[in-house]
Amino acid sequence: MADYATLTYPTGAPTERRFERIIGSSAALESVFDQVARVAPTDSTVLIEGETGTGKELIAHAIHNASQRCGRAFIKLNCAAIPLDLLESELFGHEKGAFTGAIAQKIGRFEMTDKGTLFLDEVGDIPSALQPKLLRVLQEQEFERLGSGRTHKVDVRLVAATNRDLVGMVARGQFRSDLYYRLNVFPIVLPALRERREDIPALVTHFLKLCSRRMGKQVESIPPQTMAAFQWYSWPGNIRELQNLVERAVILSRDGVLPNPLHKKQTELIIPSLHHTRTLPPSMTLEDSDRALIVETLKQAGWIVGGPHGAAAKLGLKRTTLLGKMRSLGISRPFHQEGINAVGVARQNAERSAFGP
Repeated sequence: MADYATLTYPTGAPTERRFERIIGSSAALESVFDQVARVAPTDSTVLIEGETGTGKELIAHAIHNASQRCGRAFIKLNCAAIPLDLLESELFGHEKGAFTGAIAQKIGRFEMTDKGTLFLDEVGDIPSALQPKLLRVLQEQEFERLGSGRTHKVDVRLVAATNRDLVGMVARGQFRSDLYYRLNVFPIVLPALRERREDIPALVTHFLKLCSRRMGKQVESIPPQTMAAFQWYSWPGNIRELQNLVERAVILSRDGVLPNPLHKKQTELIIPSLHHTRTLPPSMTLEDSDRALIVETLKQAGWIVGGPHGAAAKLGLKRTTLLGKMRSLGISRPFHQEGINAVGVARQNAERSAFGP
């Protein structure tokens, strides 16, 4: 699979653009691509929300690359990585002598980004005292450097990101409501990796190639047990955690075979929301593990596929995706009539009952 996704504007012009380094073709990711395609040609502020490690910076890059500002500055700033007393200077700059230690003039990120895109990561960490000044520059596109009375006008498109609950912070008085509404013009919520499990094999293969090339190792074989462990782990650290574990596995690899780096965690298979783990027997194939996990989850859900309490939700899959897997694996609802076995794969007409709503 290629290591990019393709974006086509809804209007059909101007041709196609590539989302480099964004791997996957799941329905959840395709929905994100569609939202990016709609908002990228505008100058509207975008708020990217999602758990840590879900690829928020890559989506911000994709928005910039698919916009009319492509080719101009893309400046990023992690608000949580800058000491609070220096964040204002980082954003807006300062004049020489503006405060103790200001031995020279400094250009801030907004000024550096003029005509381009500014990506503010961890925007929920901006202190309350600084939020009104950020609100002003978003509304008026103007600001003053620290220690200066001169107003600077800029043309900046802002893309912000957070893994925090801004709505909850607003309710608790920790984040200004007017700033939140100004940031939340076009929200994009990124799915967690456990919500797009069908993308995991492509991600593992991609990271395997990158790590093998960088380390000068030839690792070409991924055992089914290893891939199954990757595919059904809960991934609290999302794609960043997956990349790190693939790198660890490449370091530990021998004879060109990728080992299972999750083995020592004893969390080879985790069903979301059930907190249930299963260890794969050495002889079990990827298909066997998929079948066993799906059948067990269906049993616990009373063989209900869809809905908030159905097996699809418990596995982090779309209903149609789970139904497709059930068909390919020959799984259908069990019947006790003569001639039908425990998992109901003997008669084709039994399939219809299992795949019903």
